[in-house]
Amino acid sequence: MSWIAENVVGRVGSLLQGLTAPSKSVSVTTLQEIRLAMLAALGDVAEKRFPLVQLRVTYASDIDDLWYLRGDVMAAVASLRGEAVAKEKLHQISTMFVGLVPQNLTNKFSVRPS
Repeated sequence: MSWIAENVVGRVGSLLQGLTAPSKSVSVTTLQEIRLAMLAALGDVAEKRFPLVQLRVTYASDIDDLWYLRGDVMAAVASLRGEAVAKEKLHQISTMFVGLVPQNLTNKFSVRPS
């Protein structure tokens, strides 16, 4: 097999593997706790006002998906309850990711928000 063919096969395999298995070994309980915290932050109103965000959080397949949905959750909460409340909720949620995502992503959450 040529180098190009091997490279393409390797990349396609990597993509397919990423679709079928979570990227990190995180317990289902931990994922569910974070998911529930995010849904609680959204509240009951989110089902009508932000159904897409609620669905994306509900069906996120791994810890990375939930990590990157924090911005959507914050925007929705800010729209519903104000930016100050949204920042506090996001800080609480973000601290749940410490040790589950790369440390450089969670370093700023070890200090209380201003």
